[in-house]
Amino acid sequence: MLQRLERVPEATEAYERILARWPNLPDCWFNLGVLQRKQRQLQEALASYQKALDYGICRPEEVHLNRAVVYSDYLRQDAAAERELKQALALNPVYVPALLNLANLNEDLGRRTEASALYERILALDPRCLEALARYANLQPAAQSEERLIVQLESALHSPASAAEHASLGFALGRLLDGKGKYPAAFEAYSAANRANRASAAPGTATYDRKRQEELIDLLIRSSPAEAPNEVVDAGEGPQPIFICGLFRSGSTLAEQLLAGHPGLFAGGELDLLPRLASAITPFPQSLPSAPPDLLASLAARYRDELRRLFPNATHVTDKRLDNFLLLGLIKSLFPKARIVHTTRDPLDNCLSIYFLHLDPRMSYAHELLDIGHYFREYRRLMLHWQRRFGADLFELNYDSFVREPAAQAARLFEFLGLPWHDRYLSADTRGGAVKTASVWQVRESIYTRSSGRAANYRAQLSGLREYLSDLLPK
Repeated sequence: MLQRLERVPEATEAYERILARWPNLPDCWFNLGVLQRKQRQLQEALASYQKALDYGICRPEEVHLNRAVVYSDYLRQDAAAERELKQALALNPVYVPALLNLANLNEDLGRRTEASALYERILALDPRCLEALARYANLQPAAQSEERLIVQLESALHSPASAAEHASLGFALGRLLDGKGKYPAAFEAYSAANRANRASAAPGTATYDRKRQEELIDLLIRSSPAEAPNEVVDAGEGPQPIFICGLFRSGSTLAEQLLAGHPGLFAGGELDLLPRLASAITPFPQSLPSAPPDLLASLAARYRDELRRLFPNATHVTDKRLDNFLLLGLIKSLFPKARIVHTTRDPLDNCLSIYFLHLDPRMSYAHELLDIGHYFREYRRLMLHWQRRFGADLFELNYDSFVREPAAQAARLFEFLGLPWHDRYLSADTRGGAVKTASVWQVRESIYTRSSGRAANYRAQLSGLREYLSDLLPK
């Protein structure tokens, strides 16, 4: 009951009391592992899952799947995650959730052939697994994809399916149509996908409140610390963080993978460390200017400890959680010498690419073009404030400028970060490791310019957004 009510610490304590007396209850060990994972007690969760296996839980493949999620999503140990998934499939070769996760892991690691084969295997087992069909379609080079795949997606969209499945299929269809140059049809598919994505959200989570967003930005600006607290010591022990922020589809993954070509620099991806630390300053952000130096020092140490645990061999780690642009005041309070890379892109291209991206439906601004435009204006307003405050420590990396002259822009970026630059970092071959974003395949290609100026293909559909953002567009 406590678990269902999301009273996680109390539920954890109850399971621990039960297991202290009756340790041979595998389902209780499994439930304890689930709760420990929610509380980021990751090693404890792995141990509890193992106990569930040791005591003979039914459907052990589900336990291996949960262990794989801990290794992949939280500990960044992809090899261990792969081992767990293969163990699950050795126990149950037709266990579709493990097949889906293994295919997704292969995608993250850039193994297109292996991922495609797994999605084909899933579809052979269950032709109604529409998520597998959508993911398989997203793996295919859009311009060279076969027409039969487009027909297959269109047919699936006319079959009974959940709103979430319709969203996945619609975004995949829009991508293929866009790659074929069928722009009006692509826009129609993407619009339907966004409507389905909104419908899939929990009640009350998918409506964008413009006034509330404006009030949040006002509050962040008012609550900015007057100056970086001199008392906070940026100890420099462990990996040095490099923060990358901006909007989705602004070139942030390309920037991170470029930096990850440098020896000793690890791509941290979209870490959730800063939002969790912000919750320790209550109320946030109002209390940030008056936060005690010892609290800030403690939070900075917690952040560094987490980086050291996740990336023990790194000298630098990128933190690419994009909405950290909301938390630059916190970043500069914890790390006064922090360097921040702000990725930008042509406003219309950026907003259109967000509209074409299958985001979490709770990101309510992303379902309508003019809501994206409003979110863009408020983001730009806050970034101008941060630029005035922290300009010397902010580097704007413009995607359009970068793809036109990559070597020159990359050299400027590395100089800003105080890192030696070499032209070989531009090679796609240096971009190793897992990439857990929608840009997984783009960043594994050589740098190209075809996404720059993409909005020109949708001139008629973007007329309202163009007028709304007219004062922010390049002249």
